Amino acid sequence: MVKRHCVAAAIALVCAVTALAVPGTAFAAPSAPAAPAAPVPPGASQPQQTLEQIRLEIEGLYHQAVSATDAYNLAEDQVQRQSTEIVKLGQEAAKAQDRIDDLKQRAGATARAQYRGGGLPPEAQLLLTSDPQLFLDGANRFRQGQKATKDLLREMEQTQQELDSYARDASTQWRKLEENRLKQAKARKEIAAKIAAAEKIEARLKKEEKARLLVLEQEAAQRAQASWLASGALKDAKGAKGAATEQGKKAVAFATAQVGKPYEWGAEGPGSYDCSGLTSKAWEAAGITVPRTSQEQWRQLPKVDVKDMRPGDLIIYHADASHVGMYIGDGAIVHSPRPGRTVTITGAGANKILGVVRPGG
Repeated sequence: MVKRHCVAAAIALVCAVTALAVPGTAFAAPSAPAAPAAPVPPGASQPQQTLEQIRLEIEGLYHQAVSATDAYNLAEDQVQRQSTEIVKLGQEAAKAQDRIDDLKQRAGATARAQYRGGGLPPEAQLLLTSDPQLFLDGANRFRQGQKATKDLLREMEQTQQELDSYARDASTQWRKLEENRLKQAKARKEIAAKIAAAEKIEARLKKEEKARLLVLEQEAAQRAQASWLASGALKDAKGAKGAATEQGKKAVAFATAQVGKPYEWGAEGPGSYDCSGLTSKAWEAAGITVPRTSQEQWRQLPKVDVKDMRPGDLIIYHADASHVGMYIGDGAIVHSPRPGRTVTITGAGANKILGVVRPGG
């Protein structure tokens, strides 16, 4: 019963831990940061950064936040799976303990029956009978009783081994759970630090500089889009607007209706979104559940060629699958870019494409 109480306590604690878990997220990842500038000789004055250099520095910080987000998402996913496994092990252990209690009661009943028989073992009672038929009947019952007793003891032993195994597995999963919770907290702290650093740089800019910074971002995106189109990426594309499925149209309609709403790390609407929060909620509105993070969307959903993509498909960006946008046709996506920006429509080639995945088949 002590083990059972421990299992129950573990389940209660796991449920509390799970309730505190924060859903996994994915960031909008800009291009990789620019190479560091050459060191300034001692005594020389520091050169003033250009706005373009500031833009690259800010994007570099957000890119580092993305890397930390990958670690956070992995740890968060493991925390959820391990919490579920611990609860499952606790439930199985409780069932095993119930079986042991039942087997002990049956063993006790056998012992009490023997006591009522005068305390003599069944084989001794059998030898004392003088009736041949009774002897044969008793011998048969004796063999059956022996088998039942052996089966009972064997089942008790196996069940106890199962219970011990559940306890060991739960202990291992609990240790891993605590390790991943620490990783999760560390990654979350790093994400917050990088975003805060980027926001601090932006906060020092004058109003006109902030406006110019946005223009520089848009110009960089336009150059990347033009280069992508010039590569012939969409030359053989079949995904005209009419090719969208009914569910794809619903997903696109939901996503485009969010244009203008602010980016917020970890947000899934309705007032703000991060990149994968937008795409997962859009497809949920279309009646299809997709993974919450861009990394899992890339890993789990069916992949399609760029030339075969159609509105509603998800375009995954960067080598680490750290950003996602929804293709809406005509070479464009709707996405939630990064902190300080809003859900917007832009060219599908504005960031480096890793690949395309299709919810709903």
